[in-house]
Amino acid sequence: MSKNATKKILIVDDNPNMSVLLSDILEIFEFEGNRASDGHEALDKLKTDDYAMVFTDLRMPKMDGIDLLKAIKNEYPNLPVVVITGYSLGETQNILLSQKADGFLNKPFKVDDIENLLQRLLGFTK
Repeated sequence: MSKNATKKILIVDDNPNMSVLLSDILEIFEFEGNRASDGHEALDKLKTDDYAMVFTDLRMPKMDGIDLLKAIKNEYPNLPVVVITGYSLGETQNILLSQKADGFLNKPFKVDDIENLLQRLLGFTK
């Protein structure tokens, strides 16, 4: 990760407990987790600030994770997007891959899972 790269990550989840948990984990690796409660709020935040990555829940009201992924990849094709779910993906995984999801995070997740994604997608090293 270059020195000029942003250390902000956007977390999109309608469950504030989950987004706070993920934000706290990101702080361990010196990233700042900014939270949005739905896809529309996330798209507004992306217009006004730079982010290194987006974590989005799959199932949310108003705009689900698939629609948010499509919108982000259409507007910001190089921005890594990781989809979080507590459900079995099945066929949904094929849809997400076709929409260019950069990774998946299954609930419950571990700190190591987050670290591995940061390393793989952002080149993060301790």
